[in-house]
Amino acid sequence: MRALLIIFLFGTTMAFCQEKPIKIVTQELPNRLAFYAVNENEQDLDVMLKIKGTNFRQSSARPRLIRVPATSKVHMKTVVLIRGKRPSYTYDLVVNDSLSRRALKKEYKPVKINPKKQIVVYIPENCQSCDSLIVPLTNGKYLFKMHELGERPEIKDQLNRSFANRILLDSLETPIVNLGGKLFTKIENYDQLLSELKKE
Repeated sequence: MRALLIIFLFGTTMAFCQEKPIKIVTQELPNRLAFYAVNENEQDLDVMLKIKGTNFRQSSARPRLIRVPATSKVHMKTVVLIRGKRPSYTYDLVVNDSLSRRALKKEYKPVKINPKKQIVVYIPENCQSCDSLIVPLTNGKYLFKMHELGERPEIKDQLNRSFANRILLDSLETPIVNLGGKLFTKIENYDQLLSELKKE
């Protein structure tokens, strides 16, 4: 794979309510370099990417705002590399949360993001309602960790100590959920989990 000399410079305009800046990632293709915007925020944003540099060719069309939906990845632009040359480029990035009706809407891929509170789910051996939480979590936008207590006796021992042996883990029919260090035994579905995540 040919080595690329890449220089990044940011000129960003971002709204105050935006929690994380838009990330620009690249993918090397045969004789081309594709640029993608990754939005790890929980709100839609309009993004404009302007690229300057040498040893590549790009469309002369004027850059446009492109809608990058919440928790998604969108293709922004592809440049053509000059054979035998190493591209060197900078880019300016404009990010708006005031959405424009004129923004270009393209296909996007969902991405997983870290929630405000880390999610760890412990599955007791007799859990009857775990699928109603695990399935939507797996298909949802949040990153999470999961441990089956039947396969992790050391974690089971730690939980027993945390509960001061007041709860019989083997008898639990609901998952144990750790949200940012706080343990819950009454969260049975995804909606209840989202409700707890929103609490300060």
